[in-house]
Amino acid sequence: MAKLCTLLLLAAMVVLSLLVSPIACTRKLSNPKRKHASRHKTPAPKAKPNPVSYRPAPKAAAKPPRRSNHTATHPPSSIVYGPGGWLSGAGATYYGAPNGDGSDGGACGYQTAVGTQPFDSMIAAGSTPLYKGGEGCGACYEVKCTANAACSGQPATIVITDQSPGGLFPGEVEHFDMSGTAMGAMAKPGMADKLRAGGVLRILYRRVPCKYTGVNVAFKVDQGANPFYFDVLIEFEDDDGDLTAVELMEAGSGVWTPMAHNWGATWRLNNGRRLNAPFGLRLTSDSGRVLVANNAIPAAWKPGKTYRSLVNYP
Repeated sequence: MAKLCTLLLLAAMVVLSLLVSPIACTRKLSNPKRKHASRHKTPAPKAKPNPVSYRPAPKAAAKPPRRSNHTATHPPSSIVYGPGGWLSGAGATYYGAPNGDGSDGGACGYQTAVGTQPFDSMIAAGSTPLYKGGEGCGACYEVKCTANAACSGQPATIVITDQSPGGLFPGEVEHFDMSGTAMGAMAKPGMADKLRAGGVLRILYRRVPCKYTGVNVAFKVDQGANPFYFDVLIEFEDDDGDLTAVELMEAGSGVWTPMAHNWGATWRLNNGRRLNAPFGLRLTSDSGRVLVANNAIPAAWKPGKTYRSLVNYP
């Protein structure tokens, strides 16, 4: 009787396990699906940003090197305008004749004017941040040196009239490639030649206002200008010395039309039609000061001719 009960109990357990196991299998099968779905959804949001962040990566990576190269090779000037403190870390060399004006012409377009008043050969070719793609043409700086025994320690004022053809020397933040005259002006009396023979000098510099006593702004029309294409060199601006914008007003229009910076200190207007002279010119300096020269260019203007205005920055 006991054996019979045991057999019946075992049979009941077998039947019960058969009835329960499908339910257990269903749970086991359904749980992995939820877990699998959950594992699939979890990386999905991560996967979406990855392609987005990856695609712009080349662009983002391309920009920093340009900024970095620019900063490392030609760091922007921390120019203190006016009576500010002296800046260090600049280098200076000279080119041309020892007592000359460097060379005629240059990347600003002043040509032979660099050797005459009011420049008087006190000029320099500036490194890239000083030259500013030509918009730094005409800016004035005080420079002085103390590191060489021939240095007087007294400042001399120079004008940027060209772009320095080489890069910076090791350790420099700026470079002034001066005329022989300008380099000699930093020397003690009678020691200009010794100073010029000193190789690359370390100098102090600062931005200062330009002062051309008794000289007004002049406009030299380019030789290639014609009634449909006007191109003009602008020089002798007092105060900032350099320009960030130039506009032209045609006769009877009452409208100032922006000119495009051409190269160096030259600006052009070419709007596809004949221009009606006389022209007024409106100049905006580096610090945003505006100067208007009405009827600066006469009706019968000629290519290659210089027209001196009646105005200058105060």
